[in-house]
Amino acid sequence: MKPIQVGLLGIGTVGSGTFTVLQRNAQEIQRRAGRGIEITMVADLDVARAKAVVGEGVQVVDDARKVIANPEIDIVVELIGGYGIAKALVLEAIAAGKHVVTANKALLAVHGTEIFAAAHAKGVMVAFEAAVAGGIPIIKALREGLTANQIQWVAGIINGTTNFILSEMRDKGLDFDVVLKEAQRLGYAEADPTFDIEGVDAAHKATLMSALAYGIPVQFDKAYVEGITKLGAADIKYAEQLGYRIKLLGITKRTAKGIELRVHPSLVPAQRLIANVE
Repeated sequence: MKPIQVGLLGIGTVGSGTFTVLQRNAQEIQRRAGRGIEITMVADLDVARAKAVVGEGVQVVDDARKVIANPEIDIVVELIGGYGIAKALVLEAIAAGKHVVTANKALLAVHGTEIFAAAHAKGVMVAFEAAVAGGIPIIKALREGLTANQIQWVAGIINGTTNFILSEMRDKGLDFDVVLKEAQRLGYAEADPTFDIEGVDAAHKATLMSALAYGIPVQFDKAYVEGITKLGAADIKYAEQLGYRIKLLGITKRTAKGIELRVHPSLVPAQRLIANVE
């Protein structure tokens, strides 16, 4: 059977990792899926760097739309990020009858309703397991494993950067600004950490979980979002003295008035399992 042909849009850190994993595990994937999966085309503005990553056997272009226009490509993997050109390319890929894979939680949290509707109309899939807690995984569990269950609430730590910062603040008694700089030095926080420390990244993820758990459109604009920038070492210390730990939680809950969707620092009893996730 002819292998499934995949086109990557972007070959940065995540794209390179995706390429490496699919190449390394090609035989095992074919054994399990009953069909091979091959990356045959890559689009990246830095053609020379992309060629150095993928080698001679893969076509490299500088225009993502050439990948979408290729009739041989079955699946388009979006690895560009952001809301702008990524949205246009995903919708164009869907219109061209391609299945789409993306880990772009920001794009789906804001424009997911439009994207999913377009995919449904065209009869293609949008797969996004890696967009939210891919290591668990949670998307497949909500969409498939828990289909017959009426979910009352979902809550969790869904941003690693802020959890590291809060853990370090508690362990070392340091203030937020000091720990943030250390997290950036270690590579745990971005050069511009706004999405993480202001709770936006967690809210994107919570929005997607809420939509899946309750069968509602994505509604990021209605979420309450509060980050950890106002917390100091004293807050962490006082919480500890009272028997609590502060964690940034993403929470979505079914209530009599509708669906709650919120991200904010929360007091969690110290004996709870989630309080001890470091």
